Amino acid sequence: MKIAIAQLNYHIGNFEKNTDKIIKQIEKAKNDQVDLIVFSELSVCGYPPQDLLEKKSFIEQCEISVEEIAQSCTDIAVIVGSPTLNTHEKGKMLYNSAIFIAEGEIKYIQNKTLLPTYDIFDEYRYFEPNNKFNVVEYKGQKIAITICEDLWDIQPTESNFAKNKLYNVTPMEKLMEHKPNCIINISASPFSYTKIWGRKNVFIRNAKQYKLPLFVVNQVGAQTELIFDGGSLVVNPDGTIADELKLFAEDYKIYNLEDISQSKIKKSIDEDPNVIAKIHDALILGIKDYFKKMNFTKATLGLSGGIDSAVSLVIAVQALGADNVRVLLLPSKYSSAHSVSDAEALAKNLSVKYDIVNIQDVVDDFDKSLNNIFKGLKEDITEENIQARARATILMALSNKLGHILLNTSNKSEAAVGYGTLYGDMAGGISVLGDVYKADVYKLARYINRDSEIIPENTIVKPPSAELRPNQKDSDSLPDYDILDKILFEYIELQKSINEIAEEGIDRKLIEKIVKLVDNNEYKRYQAPPILRISSKAFGAGRKMPLVAKYN
Repeated sequence: MKIAIAQLNYHIGNFEKNTDKIIKQIEKAKNDQVDLIVFSELSVCGYPPQDLLEKKSFIEQCEISVEEIAQSCTDIAVIVGSPTLNTHEKGKMLYNSAIFIAEGEIKYIQNKTLLPTYDIFDEYRYFEPNNKFNVVEYKGQKIAITICEDLWDIQPTESNFAKNKLYNVTPMEKLMEHKPNCIINISASPFSYTKIWGRKNVFIRNAKQYKLPLFVVNQVGAQTELIFDGGSLVVNPDGTIADELKLFAEDYKIYNLEDISQSKIKKSIDEDPNVIAKIHDALILGIKDYFKKMNFTKATLGLSGGIDSAVSLVIAVQALGADNVRVLLLPSKYSSAHSVSDAEALAKNLSVKYDIVNIQDVVDDFDKSLNNIFKGLKEDITEENIQARARATILMALSNKLGHILLNTSNKSEAAVGYGTLYGDMAGGISVLGDVYKADVYKLARYINRDSEIIPENTIVKPPSAELRPNQKDSDSLPDYDILDKILFEYIELQKSINEIAEEGIDRKLIEKIVKLVDNNEYKRYQAPPILRISSKAFGAGRKMPLVAKYN
């Protein structure tokens, strides 16, 4: 039996586009004399549809699309993902389903059993868990159909406070009672640089444990903050990888089930992938899809001469093209001459249009207006923040006037400890680097410059500074970013306590200071723009902390 994998980029709620994509791939597979073509989880409507699932018209449109797809399946079998109605009197209204279509009609529906509710996932909010298991018999083969989490019976988190077994049932154990010949898993598994090999190992373990060929079809493309990297897999029964589809791109491949069943195909896999290169590619896809799917075309950002705005600009240009990006240089009296010259040099290297707008007069006017109110009070961070907010006002004016989307350039390290100004440098439609620690921002810069100097060397090597007061440096109040980022990763991603982090040999008082900064600045992050997620625990939908909590 010939099986095709269709790894596609879907648009949530865009039924016409999604259905058209699916049908075109079906026609291609027919021409290639394929027996079965497989698409990813909730491919009909796009993943994750969230509260759109609560709209009756949305579900009706899913049903119409499935019917339209079925009409193309007269000479081929298809597996697509779609929500389906739960016809029982009890339980949630919907199932998350894999629909098997052949001979122009729905032959079988396998519903998802394991509904994740951790991190960015909230599937039990919408779906009823499956409790019935069977296989599909087609062309002499028994196919066990699973949906994403159904093969993840081990908790996929770095948390040190988690059970080895998150669920009470393992779907494959139930399906094995029907003696399948192969496993097909349709997925919507987002990218995380901390789980590049972890996800593969889940599927390798399943294939090896059940001694069956495994076809994993993942979606690709970004849905606001979530970036799906594709990387669909075919795994031999002995646990070796037969093939892997492209990362961060649509792909289509055909396999002979007999070859995979007998482990005749084996792919040489790089066990030490370039993580920074993958983060780079993920961010480009994130920006590209955000703009495309929102019908935006042009972006702007404030180019300071610092490392964060430099890396953000390069990624924006790679995603959108130089003609679609415009930047403003917004110096004040505290801005160094080299910051302006470095920013100019980068803009010229990228052929990006730029303007210089000195904000000092605007800041002085603000100060003058506040003189009577602030009389007798010492200057402090208030005056620094006025500069950041003046810049944001000018950037948003350009955004409004020219129809550009403002890109936020703050990094994860600064966002974590609250080193950002609300309604100032935290402004923007989407955050490019909000899930990238500062040390990794520098690595991204080096990766960008791997063949030639795009980002000026001085931008990379100079001490980081917000330049909001004389001779200001980040190191005045923060430890080196290598140390800071280690503390933050242990506290945020690994969810370790102060005591546990201190066991790593880091000064306890420093850890306490950093943890306090993280906890006290939750209210700021609550108002931040959507952040492109590239880790296992990004700020935003996947990290829900109460704002008014008093917990030490």
